[in-house]
Amino acid sequence: MFTHDPNLIAELTDVAKALADAAAVETLRHFRALEDVENKLSKGFDPVTEGDRAAEAAMRAILAERRPDDGIIGEELGQSHGSTGFDWVLDPIDGTRAYLAGAPVWGTLIAVSDSRGPVLGVIDQPHIGERFVGTPEGARYRGPDGARRISTRGHRPLAEAILLSTFPEIGTEEERAAFRRVSEVARLTRYGLDCYGYALLAMGQVDLVIEAGLNSYDIQGPMAVVQAAGGIVTTWSGGNAAAGGQVVAAANPQIHAEAIARLAG
Repeated sequence: MFTHDPNLIAELTDVAKALADAAAVETLRHFRALEDVENKLSKGFDPVTEGDRAAEAAMRAILAERRPDDGIIGEELGQSHGSTGFDWVLDPIDGTRAYLAGAPVWGTLIAVSDSRGPVLGVIDQPHIGERFVGTPEGARYRGPDGARRISTRGHRPLAEAILLSTFPEIGTEEERAAFRRVSEVARLTRYGLDCYGYALLAMGQVDLVIEAGLNSYDIQGPMAVVQAAGGIVTTWSGGNAAAGGQVVAAANPQIHAEAIARLAG
């Protein structure tokens, strides 16, 4: 099927890149120039901006023209069903809090998913000009220093590992305790990089990303990129992470096994 059809891979990859280009126009138009920020929660803070909605609308317009029979799952504009077996999973701005703060670690996330999960993904950071694409043919990077294939790190013990997560106050108290069991052993733990952390994992800069409370549109693009680069992305119990929830992304099977064991207690 998909994985054995290079023409289909090329077509979907080309469309995904076109979506990223279109989203970049809208996200950059509003980055560091925001006037309207809405909070989606009555308690707490879950922001959505003009850039979020405009970028998703721009991506949907391209899909309506080039892939009208595919389904779409978008963070801001909902879900539409298709007939091809493929869904486009869109997060126009992953890391909206970073976007609000003017920090260039947010990104546009795009995935093509079938019944098994994501089979193609994009992490795009247009302000610094970096794009990470994962397909069944591997993972590639394009940025200010050129274009190349990328892969995750080889094995090193957890005591020598770099661990990333978006929030220090990850999930519930039980989830925080599980995360600490990994973090207290790792050499270095850093926070606040949103989807860019998965990009760093895919390009071999770090060893682990561990998070909780994710949605499908938060993880499917990064999941495809990391897996294409040779990494592993699962739930904390080792299951399919395509639906989100508790997610561990690892550079290799050995560090993944160490992390899973400590998360389980």
